[in-house]
Amino acid sequence: MLIKLGFDIAFELHGSTPMVLMLYVHPSRQPDLRAEERLIVEPAVPLTEFTDVFGNRCARIHAPAGMLNLSLETLIEDSGEPDPQPVDAIQHNIEDLPDETLQFLLPSRYCEVDKLTDIAWKLFGHTPPGYQRVKAIFDWVHNHVTFGYHLADSTKSALEVYHDGKGVCRDFNHLAVTFCRCMNIPARYVTGYLGDIQFPPSGPMDFSAWFQAYLGGQWHTFDARHNIPRIGRILMATGRDAADVALTTNFGRAILKKFDIITDEVKDEPAAVQHTSP
Repeated sequence: MLIKLGFDIAFELHGSTPMVLMLYVHPSRQPDLRAEERLIVEPAVPLTEFTDVFGNRCARIHAPAGMLNLSLETLIEDSGEPDPQPVDAIQHNIEDLPDETLQFLLPSRYCEVDKLTDIAWKLFGHTPPGYQRVKAIFDWVHNHVTFGYHLADSTKSALEVYHDGKGVCRDFNHLAVTFCRCMNIPARYVTGYLGDIQFPPSGPMDFSAWFQAYLGGQWHTFDARHNIPRIGRILMATGRDAADVALTTNFGRAILKKFDIITDEVKDEPAAVQHTSP
């Protein structure tokens, strides 16, 4: 399956503004790209790329005051298969976990493990460890949190989501991540593209959030908001929570003026596609 990805994002900057951008496909999906992934910045300014501590591909710019436009369009090949369900994946003892997973057991900006541990054990302590426990967690979150685009709040934490039961995809998955960590399962927050392929349109296209849990020696994808295997999930970045995977971080005042996201299945492959090297 070919999927067209891209965006057209515009900001009004009230002064010269340094920015960090996390707008590329994750390095693990780079080999699947079937066209150049080139970030266009208008007005043209120098752009430097780097890899952050979580392995995400990032860029830095220093934009002048005025309007700033960021755009990208590319093609990526996807299996066309729904998210795998690792029903036999085991939960590891803490002492058996790889060192690099341990940070994903700890509290972070939006995931207050220390404040939700007692609640998590009361809710999920009776569940079998491993996949069944993670499934119980994302089922519970899906059934107890109400979704609404108008409920977006960039300051809301998992504890607040637990208490008010409302939010957007980031809130669903922050709470699921926190409950997993409370139950000694490493969990990390994910952002990326997720279109409505083979599903009715759910609203304006946007980037999406989901989470990954470490079971059976690898990271597995789960989604507390949708709670159903989906097709065409394209990873962009992973981190402890949303603070680590902000798509744009501006060091100065920036007002969002345009936010158009593309993630559509391409039924017929274009006659000429510029292929990139893995």
